[in-house]
Amino acid sequence: MTQDPMIRIAEALERMSPAPLPAPDFNVASAFVWHVEPERLSPVVEINRVDLDLLVGINRSRDTLLENTRRFAAGLAANNALLWGARGMGKSSLVKAVHATVQADFDGLKLVELQREDLPSVGQLLNLLRSAEQRFILFCDDLSFSHDDQHYKSLKAVLDGGIEGRPENVVFYATSNRRHLMPRDMIENERSSAINPSEAVEEKVSLSDRFGLWLGFHPCDQDEYLAMIDGYCAAHGLSVDADTLRAEAIEWQATRGSRSGRVAWQFFCDLAGRHGIALK
Repeated sequence: MTQDPMIRIAEALERMSPAPLPAPDFNVASAFVWHVEPERLSPVVEINRVDLDLLVGINRSRDTLLENTRRFAAGLAANNALLWGARGMGKSSLVKAVHATVQADFDGLKLVELQREDLPSVGQLLNLLRSAEQRFILFCDDLSFSHDDQHYKSLKAVLDGGIEGRPENVVFYATSNRRHLMPRDMIENERSSAINPSEAVEEKVSLSDRFGLWLGFHPCDQDEYLAMIDGYCAAHGLSVDADTLRAEAIEWQATRGSRSGRVAWQFFCDLAGRHGIALK
C-alpha cells in the first residue's frame, strides 16, 4: 500500500528537525559540560579548582565577581563578565573558585562550560537552560576570535539573547587574553579594507561592550608571586626555610622567563613533589 505523500513529508521534516533535548537531572552535579554531536550536557563529578583564598593579587576582581555572582544566585540583577588580561593570572581559576564559594550558600547555582568552537549551538543550550528552575553560570574559557572567525556572531545570542532575550536564569562569564576579543591586526585590517571602516570595526569591538563587567588581570610583581607560593605552602602544610624558598622560587621564575600565578603553582608542584607531598 502506497504511503500518503503528506505522511512521508511529515516524517522527513521530523528527521530534519529532531525533538527538543530532554533536560538532564541538574541535581546530580554542581557543574556540567556542553557537548555537540550529539548535543548534550554531561555532569562533572569533580571540578578542577583551587580555593578562593589561594588567589592572591587579584582582590578587586575577586570581590567584584563574587558580589555579582551572589546577586545572580539570589535572583537579583547581575551582569555578564569578561575577565581579560595576562596569561596565568587566575582568570579561569577565579570563575571556578567564585562558583564554589557562592554555591555553598545557593545550592541551585550551576556552572556550565561551553567551548568556543561550540558557540553556534548555544541557542539550543539556552533553550535547555531556560526551562530549568536552577540558575546557571555559562562559562567559556580562553575566548577569542581570528580574522576569518564568524563564531562571534553566535556569542551575541548569549549576551543579548535575540528576540527572546537572555534567559533570566543564565549569566555568561568568559575569559580572554584580549580585551576586545579580536586580535589587533584583525581590527586594523577591517579599517583598511572595509567599505565602511568605522562600522566594520564597531561591529567587532562592540562585542566586548556587551559585557557589563570588564575585569582586568595584569602581570604580578615579585612580592605577589612569592605571596602566592607562601599561600600554597601554608594551605598544604609545607614548611620550608624562608630564605631557601625565596631563592628557589626566584630561580624558578627566572628560568621560565615570566612571573604569574600559573608559574607560582608550577613551582609549588615541583616543591611539593620534592618534599614527598601528594597534591589532590
